[in-house]
Parts: sequence; structure tokens; C-alpha cells
Amino acid sequence: MILSDLRGYLQQRQRATLNDMVLHFHMDADALRGMLGKWMSKGKVRLSGNGSNCSNGSCCKCDPLLTEIYEWVD
Repeated sequence: MILSDLRGYLQQRQRATLNDMVLHFHMDADALRGMLGKWMSKGKVRLSGNGSNCSNGSCCKCDPLLTEIYEWVD
């Protein structure tokens, strides 16, 4: 997969969890985070989930793959 595939996926869906992308692209979460980081550095993607749905973010019960939500920025 290349960066343009990831761009197209997020442009079409506008928002996606990291888990959705792991399943769609059959890739490791850390590899995807690296590619998402490239788009984030260009201001095209933002992390809209903070890794936890808890109010204080310290419970660690939620799977980060499900709570990391990335959003395409037009």
C-alpha cells in the first residue's frame, strides 16, 4: 500500500478508526500510524480520538485500535 491508497480511503470515508484501516489494508497498526503521521505532518489528517473514551484517559480498558479515530481534513 502507498500513501495515496490511504489518502483515498480517508477522503472517501472522512473518518475511520485505526482498527478499520488495519482490517481494510491488512497492515500492522504501527506501520499505518507511520503513514498517517506523514499525512498529519502535511495537515491533511488529524487524530480526533485521543486513545481513550474515558474522561481522564487513564483507565486503559479500551483497545487503542478502536479508539484512535483519524479524520481527513480538506
